[in-house]
Amino acid sequence: MSDLHLPSPSRRTLLRGIGGAAVLGAGIPLLSACGGSGAAADPKTVSLGSNGSDAVPKKAYAEIYAAFKKQSGITVDVNTKDHNTFQEQINAYLQGTPDDVFNWFAGYRMQFFAAKGLATPLDDVWAKIGDNFPEAMKKLSKGADGKYYFVPLDTYPWAVFYRKSVFQKHGYTVPTQWDEFVALCKQMKKDGLVPIAFGDKDAWPALGTFDQLNFRTNGYDFHVDLMAGKASWTDAKVRKAFDLWAEILPYHQDGAVGRTWQDAAQSMLSGKAGMYLLGSFVGQQATDKTIADDLDFFAFPEISPEFGQDTVEAPTDGFMMSKSPKNHAGAVKLLEFLGTPEAEAIYLKADSSVVAAAGTADTSSYTALQKKAYDMISGAKSLTQFMDRDSRPDFTSTVMQPALQKFIRDPKGIDGILSSVERQKKTIFASS
Repeated sequence: MSDLHLPSPSRRTLLRGIGGAAVLGAGIPLLSACGGSGAAADPKTVSLGSNGSDAVPKKAYAEIYAAFKKQSGITVDVNTKDHNTFQEQINAYLQGTPDDVFNWFAGYRMQFFAAKGLATPLDDVWAKIGDNFPEAMKKLSKGADGKYYFVPLDTYPWAVFYRKSVFQKHGYTVPTQWDEFVALCKQMKKDGLVPIAFGDKDAWPALGTFDQLNFRTNGYDFHVDLMAGKASWTDAKVRKAFDLWAEILPYHQDGAVGRTWQDAAQSMLSGKAGMYLLGSFVGQQATDKTIADDLDFFAFPEISPEFGQDTVEAPTDGFMMSKSPKNHAGAVKLLEFLGTPEAEAIYLKADSSVVAAAGTADTSSYTALQKKAYDMISGAKSLTQFMDRDSRPDFTSTVMQPALQKFIRDPKGIDGILSSVERQKKTIFASS
């Protein structure tokens, strides 16, 4: 579910310069026909490009679309693609013949495509749904031109997840400071546990680990500047974050670059690993209610007293309209429905690993974990989206993902890695 992430194996397919010509890695197929199902010419059908390929979100979305059809008489023709493939090939998809509406993410990634003219403004939709959302969500849904391009559905925090019974069995206490966290990792290793479950086969989980280390070490403002290409990757502040990562890397699960996040999640859920840093969508993997009820989390520990734990990574998922939808009127009606508490309630009933984006949503049925997630997000001083949402997708996919995997394999080579990242960053951010 996370986000929107770009897998290492097919990284070559990402197109640099969204407005430019398509340049693809040899032998790697695009999303079918670079676009949607082509069925949306019918006024009673809206086509939708979905990255909700995992079982839980796929079912939740289907129930929303069924409710929309019952209300409007309009069928949503869903074109579902593997989550990572969808993100990796989004550039070519949007430049081809995309579906009327498509799943996407708030923040820089939405703004990036909006600025390239690959999305339709949604001010008419927001004129009807605006009262449902708090100011923070409204801000996240606007492009650089001040127009709306995004309808948020759900959000969730990144945190350190664990099983309460494992902590109780060994007498562990939740760490709030870095030294306590390191000490806990050491103790878990002595107790025969893998301290930190880790799977980076798809290359995006490591981005989230860096985010936590960077904004805890250097603060929200520096992190935002770094993601925007304004700060240098060779700055001593960045090196400090990597030094801290190198300190705990021996406590991460071995063979991370060959393991999916789902497999890493099962290591924690089965009690073989003590902790797991990921988004709360990790709860989708806890299909046994007993295990799901045993799941808990804590905020990544404080590193610098100056910044404490005041920043929370809380990616927001939702929908956009493509640049030239075949059924514009139907797409507007669908997006208006998706921006209602009713649609969010349907989704959350099927997926309790996230929380509603709308401030008017009914939270009475929230699980204890959802309530804790809501409190963490609402109580944060600053919210980030995720590295590949807060920065240019061509930079995070082609530069940061391989760089972090290289660091995981050989942390001693960090100086060369950061010098290479900085050189490539300057080239990419200087381009249009």
